[in-house]
Parts: sequence; C-alpha cells; structure tokens
Amino acid sequence: MPKLDLDAVPQTNATGYPPEYASQVQERWYRRLAPPGRLEDFGVSHVELKPGAWSAQRHWHEEEDEFVIMLAGEAVLVDDSGRTPMRPGDCAAFPKNDGNGHVLINESDKSCFFIAIGRPAASDCHYPDIDMHLENGRGFRRKDGSDFDWG
Repeated sequence: MPKLDLDAVPQTNATGYPPEYASQVQERWYRRLAPPGRLEDFGVSHVELKPGAWSAQRHWHEEEDEFVIMLAGEAVLVDDSGRTPMRPGDCAAFPKNDGNGHVLINESDKSCFFIAIGRPAASDCHYPDIDMHLENGRGFRRKDGSDFDWG
C-alpha cells in the first residue's frame, strides 16, 4: 500500500554534528520516509521542530538540491537574504551549489512540521556561520581540515 503509516516509522533526533554544534538540533525530530516507501532516487523526511529548535546549522550542499514544504505551525527561514516566515503551505527550494546557507528555526511556542526532500546520499556541505565542513566520505571536519574533539 502506498500510504505510509507515520506512527509505524521510527522518529529520531539523532545528529552527526560534533557536540559543540548539536544543541540547536536537539529538539528536531524526524522520520525518514523514503526507506519504508521503497524510494531510492531521493530522500524524504517528515520533520518536527519543537519550540526553539533548528532544522540544522545554517548550510548549503554542493551536490544536493533540497525542497521543503511547511505542513503545520510556523518557522523562520534564515538564509543569505535575511529572515522569511514559513507557514503551512509555504515551500522553499534550495538549489545545489548555490552557496546560499539556509536553516529553519522554530521561534514560536508550538511545534512546527514540514517535509524535506533531497538526495539520499550525502554531498559536501558548507556551514558559513561556524567552523565546520562536511566532506562526503570523510565526515565532519573543521574548515582547516582538522578533526573535531569528540570528547
């Protein structure tokens, strides 16, 4: 059956971020929908941002287009252009390699929900506001290429 049972898909708040950059996404909860839907060409996540949570650190991908559809609640899209409210039905597109770092931040007192669509395989990812870079195949590094102290 094509309809997915969201309650049957495990929800997680896992992150691969180094501890010093993980606190902002601690209350980001997501379900990966592509695997139970047997999709292979793109990834889909159902995301809940609890009040105060960020979707990620502000970032952009070299080889991954991203698309977001706001379902419920409200978040603020922060990118190189400034701050843009995102409400139910709003969509945002992030073309690969455009250099425009973006993040959704829930500044309200209620959870917000959105669908994020992208590639299932990671690409190099840049974080303009912090000393972090994601190298495909090598993981998170500082911008000078050095390793993080994972404690």
